[in-house]
This record gives sequence, structure tokens and C-alpha cells, in this order.
Amino acid sequence: MTINNDRRSVLKNMVKGAGVLALPLTLTNVFGETQKVLGSVLHGKIRHSVCRWCYNKIPFETFAHEVKKLGITSIELCGPSEWPVLKKYGLTCALPWGEGITRNLEKGFCDPANHEELIKGFEDLIPQVQQAGYDQVICFSGNRRGMSDLDGMRNCAVALRKLMPTAEKHNVTLVMELLNSKVNHKDYMCDRTSWGAGLCEMVGSEKFKLLYDIYHMQIMEGDVIATIKKYHKYISHYHTGGVPGRNEIDESQEVFYPAIMKAIVDTGYKGFVGQEFIPSRKDDIASLKQAVTICDIS
Repeated sequence: MTINNDRRSVLKNMVKGAGVLALPLTLTNVFGETQKVLGSVLHGKIRHSVCRWCYNKIPFETFAHEVKKLGITSIELCGPSEWPVLKKYGLTCALPWGEGITRNLEKGFCDPANHEELIKGFEDLIPQVQQAGYDQVICFSGNRRGMSDLDGMRNCAVALRKLMPTAEKHNVTLVMELLNSKVNHKDYMCDRTSWGAGLCEMVGSEKFKLLYDIYHMQIMEGDVIATIKKYHKYISHYHTGGVPGRNEIDESQEVFYPAIMKAIVDTGYKGFVGQEFIPSRKDDIASLKQAVTICDIS
């Protein structure tokens, strides 16, 4: 693919002084040298995290050790049984999850039949999250199953409002993930940013926010940077992923992540960005290094 002058300037700034500028300037050539340009010292504008499930074939302690070497400070989507390993390696969990129905994508808050079990599960989980030193936990809307968007939003709000006193007491934010219902999660309710923002308004607490997954929302609605600028006050976490395919976030896909990272930083965001792509190459850690480098804007 051809890289225009603006993108060429961005890339030169990102690898300035790294000794790779003599190479042909493509994302593949630049970020193929991540062993040379990354290391443990990062620019600091983006707080880097990575989702555990994308690297399940690597033993967890081995993965934690490798992540630490990259300068990544969080492994997320880990449950309570894995949190001690994170502490052992001086890592945090930017977005934990629980067990059972609390991490079920299809049986979520939009269906009143799930409310009793969900409320009990999160009432138990939220204090554990605080005790571990974390301040967010993921949650899901669940599937529509013929329900209207408005009814689903109202149902979600009823249950979430019951959880807000506990969330506020323990300073833990429930973060609902935006997922695409076009390709990966058919019938999922919280599949557009505007719907999620409407639910935030209906819940009416700063302890309920959205996870803006760039991969999912590029598929579902596009216009990523404008959407982030419009709705950033409702967003407390971000995920990456190459489109199409959810693989590496380099020139093999359609989204230019340095520009998106800049837009996120420009909103004043101070949270984490979690890498949630599935490596398609032989060396998973090399792909992770590349992704962190791409997102580590100066």
C-alpha cells in the first residue's frame, strides 16, 4: 500500500532516532524492527494494556513476564484467580472480569430474566475488584431476542441503577462493551455508540461508562475519530483490532491507528488502551510489540 506524506511524517516522528529510517518507509518495514525501537521506555501518552484471551496459548506467567519487558503495565480481561500473578510481576488489570453470568455476552442486562443473577454477581465482584486495587470491571448488554432498543435500554438501566450505590461506594466503574452485531456478535444489543451513550444518560452515574472497541465500531458504524470526539465523555476504556479479521493493526488492515490514538489523547483521556487483536503470525509477542509501537504516539 502507498503511504501518503502525512502518514509518512507521522511514522518518521514515531521512529525518530531508532536507526530504521533508511529502510523503505512502510508500516511493515518500520514496525518489523520493533525489537530495536520498542524496549521498556515508551512515550507515555498512551497507557498500554493487552487482553489475555488473545494469547491463551502462552502460559500466563510467561506472558506476564514478556508483557513486562515490553513496557506494557496491564493485562486485562483476567478474573480473580489470575490477579495474584499480575501482582507478582508488578502489573495491573485495567479491565477485569468476573465469572459465570457476569462475563456472559449473550445473557446481559437487557433481559430482566437475568437481573437477579447479574446483580448478585456484581454485588459480590465489585468489592473484590476494589480490594485487588482495580477500579473498573467489564459488563455486557446481552442479546436483543426480539426486544426493541428502547425497551432494552430501559431494562439495562433498571438493573444498573441498582448496582450504582455499590459501584460508587467502592469506586469501581462498570464498563459496558460496544460490540458489532454485523459480523461477530449477532443480535447483541449494545452495538452502537449512540445507544451506549443513551444508556449512560439513563443510568445517570459516573460509575457506568462504555468500552469503545475500535475494531467493533469500525465494522458497525465507522467514522471512528468523529465518534470518539463526540462521545468521549461516556468512554472509559478502548480496545484495538485490525479490520477486517481482528488481526494485526498494521498496514494489513484498513484503520490507521496512530491518528486514532492522537484523537483519543486529544480528548484528555488518561486511561488504558487494550490491544485486543488475534496475532496471525508465528511470533505472537513480535506482533504485540509492533502494535504497541504503532499506538505509542509521541
